[in-house]
Amino acid sequence: MPSPDPSPPGSSTPSLRHSVTPSLSPHPSPSYVSSIPYESTRIHAAAIYCSDGRLGEHFDDLLQQGLGLPRYDRVTLPGGPACLAGHPQATLEEKGVIDELQFLVEVHKLKRVVLLAHQGCAFYSTRIGLKEPRLELVQRADLVRAAAYVHQVTNLTNIEAYFARHVEGKVQFERVEV
Repeated sequence: MPSPDPSPPGSSTPSLRHSVTPSLSPHPSPSYVSSIPYESTRIHAAAIYCSDGRLGEHFDDLLQQGLGLPRYDRVTLPGGPACLAGHPQATLEEKGVIDELQFLVEVHKLKRVVLLAHQGCAFYSTRIGLKEPRLELVQRADLVRAAAYVHQVTNLTNIEAYFARHVEGKVQFERVEV
């Protein structure tokens, strides 16, 4: 018996469950081969940003196209660099991110770190309990604090930060002086 349609009553849009076409193969393939060629050269840069999947492609676009970092190392977690700004709600995350950064500096020979925050981040509204307009002010200040902390623990000087804002259905990145 099919499960009930979770679409709102009166909605003409079918639920995703009913619009997905099942695989024609009885057994899924045991592997997937990417069509993207492997490039072994490191670019010695990393980005720390929020794991919000709605912005992942936008972050990639800024980093790869806007900043010319095609194969940057990624450190993603809810709130991104917020964990490096001294919030007690992120103490465990701070330790983990610092450990990863120190590893990347030592082993991948990082020379550049990019910090990214975004408008409406759930980490700030939920874990820290902030609302606009204070939320964005704290995020921007946190980018400055996080950059100083990254410098302190890694000795890197090439650290930059950006704030992502929703503008007319697009994402606009504003540089934050750190």
